[in-house]
Amino acid sequence: MADTYRTVGGRGQTRFTVQGSEFIGHVAPAESVDAAESFIEEIQEEYDDATHNVPAYRVPAEPTAGGSTDEGFLREYASDADEPSGSAGKPALNVLQGQELRNVVVVITRYYGGTNLGIGGLARAYARATTDAITDAGVIEERPHERFAIAVAYDDSGTVRSILESADVEFDADYEADVRFTVRVPLETAADLRDRLRSATSNRVQFPDQGR
Repeated sequence: MADTYRTVGGRGQTRFTVQGSEFIGHVAPAESVDAAESFIEEIQEEYDDATHNVPAYRVPAEPTAGGSTDEGFLREYASDADEPSGSAGKPALNVLQGQELRNVVVVITRYYGGTNLGIGGLARAYARATTDAITDAGVIEERPHERFAIAVAYDDSGTVRSILESADVEFDADYEADVRFTVRVPLETAADLRDRLRSATSNRVQFPDQGR
């Protein structure tokens, strides 16, 4: 069985004031760079009047050209968002690393209160906002997953959907010229699931860019 990893159980938020500056910490699970960037954009739009919106994340790297990826390779990112260098994004990312969290994104919103906090004061505030938001969300143990696409004709789509439902995996379906499923499967069961789908459809199912 694949090793588990630590991530947040959902969205979390915290809010506090330091010498007049208001800090609002936001954290969410994210399973891709796109998901992390989408959350960052959401917070930036919601708090577009803030002085700073500082992001950091640790998420799976982008899929290869084959269209499938496991969650073993991480991309780490942080930005100071116009705060002094090293005072904001890095402290937030350090918290994610220190708690060994992955598949997670954080944005710390700051409304400047008129008093400069100094690099040390900022670093403590951004680290605290990250820590408190994680505490609010809660930490869970999760198993590594793989995402891959499935393409199949309409005649076989009911069979494929039934297998995915019986396997209790997460999936989305798109019904157009053919039927395409996007699935998220525990890493240790992904190969077996593909074999089941091939067998049930007499090898008519396709895994785009991966062959049959």
